[in-house]
Amino acid sequence: MKQVKCECGHVNPHGTVLCESCGRVLVEEEKSKKVVDMRYEGSARRSQTYNKTIIDKIWNFFSSVKVGVTLIIITLAASAIGTIFPQEMYIPTTEPASIYYESQYGFLGKLYYVLGLHNLYSSWWYLVLIASIGISLVICSLDRVIPLYRALKNQKVSRHEGFLKRQRLFGISKVDELDHSYELVKEKLESKRYKIREENGDILAEKGRFSRWGPYINHIGLIIFLIGGMMRFVPGMYVDELLWVREGETAVIPETNGEYYLENHKFVLEVYDKDSDNEAFANAIENNGMVAKNFQTDTTLYKKSAETVAGEEPILDKVEDYELRVNEPLKFEQFALYQQSYKLDELNQMHFALTNKETNEALGDLTIDLYNPQDEYDLGEGYKVEVLSYFPDFEFDENSEPVTKSRIPNNPAFVFKMFTPEKPDGEVSFVAIKQTIEPFGDNDFKMTFKGVETKNVSAITVRKDLTLGILAVGGFIFMIGVIQGAYWNHRRIWLRRVDGEVWVAGHTNKNWHGLKREITGILQGTGIEEPKDQLDEKEK
Repeated sequence: MKQVKCECGHVNPHGTVLCESCGRVLVEEEKSKKVVDMRYEGSARRSQTYNKTIIDKIWNFFSSVKVGVTLIIITLAASAIGTIFPQEMYIPTTEPASIYYESQYGFLGKLYYVLGLHNLYSSWWYLVLIASIGISLVICSLDRVIPLYRALKNQKVSRHEGFLKRQRLFGISKVDELDHSYELVKEKLESKRYKIREENGDILAEKGRFSRWGPYINHIGLIIFLIGGMMRFVPGMYVDELLWVREGETAVIPETNGEYYLENHKFVLEVYDKDSDNEAFANAIENNGMVAKNFQTDTTLYKKSAETVAGEEPILDKVEDYELRVNEPLKFEQFALYQQSYKLDELNQMHFALTNKETNEALGDLTIDLYNPQDEYDLGEGYKVEVLSYFPDFEFDENSEPVTKSRIPNNPAFVFKMFTPEKPDGEVSFVAIKQTIEPFGDNDFKMTFKGVETKNVSAITVRKDLTLGILAVGGFIFMIGVIQGAYWNHRRIWLRRVDGEVWVAGHTNKNWHGLKREITGILQGTGIEEPKDQLDEKEK
């Protein structure tokens, strides 16, 4: 683009409204205005100057404040929708998400799952929204801060007469002892902490320029904050997993590369006594039946030994015994384990006996681990039982076929094949809780239910967050920008000698009342009249 050379000799970028050096109006349409537009000092912004290439169009799109605000509104709306139902990471692992949402929330829950809202915050389109906000912040800032910085850096002390006349605060005075008046003004300006520059008998007094960068410091803080938020989706930077550990079980801790293990020795639940003197607890117990006072998991943290050979059972070295309670996490390295929830009396083992139906004689006992059932159980003396099918969470589907809703043994069912010396080809029986079906006719033998063993299960949240430092830095920088832009303002006062007169002009980016009051105090007793507010006169 062709550059614009001002009469003062300064070369300005194409699209500049006010000369960056002397302030002369360079655009004809602006010359008719009584008060000049000082936004960005009248400097040229790229988005208002270039619009030819695809890069220009992308730049102009993201430099729009309206586009940035729209992106923020869409992201906030999407985030709000994501809180209507819990995200998948927070639902129980007892059944798949596709079943859980529909069973708990009906048609809306099913729709929530189908639309992918159950994993909203890690979805590609949500990340694109976050990235777009970051891009908009970067381009908006660069589009405005660079020309503003250049204009403020290049400004001369002696400004063009047209520039001074078109300032909101402007006045002309006749002064007899001009040199004396100038000295008084300079003393008062210095007492008000103005930085004074002089050139050819003219004065530019300025303070608070750093406040102009407040909004852009805000943007830097927000960009860092967004980067921190997006880094949560980088593997290893953020972990928020749920680990279910049964009593007596040792489980590998997620996201530790198989290096750390947690053993659940015992789950302890303490409840408030229904005869409690506290009326609130007594009422709650009366309504709910039980109010938890404390629940904890007695655990041991292990680390895999360096001597462990690949493919063999890991050798575990004890790190620490810990009573895991709510809000009292077990911390190690960059991880923290939190007691989140529990499940009482989950089915663990079932005991059966192979029985002769006619004599009711027990021919052998077997115990089935509901989490790791064997394919075959040899009872000796020619008796054995095969497990043809196992349904941990049994139900019949729409075709009356047995299926399982989840891998958790909430309602276990089995298809057994029983081999005996009398029936060497075996007999098939379908056995569920309080239900037995013999699909090929009456059998001579049956599986008799003998009992069940249960275990308590602890839900442990495994958390790791390496982005907190980035988020804290972003938030801190953002607050610096807020304070910088809110509690200070950029004030400038120009004094110029023109044919024995003193021209006074003033400008601030905000708080005009404060600037007027300050100029009144500075000029009082100097013989120089305070400038008038030209916008007020125009309104009158």
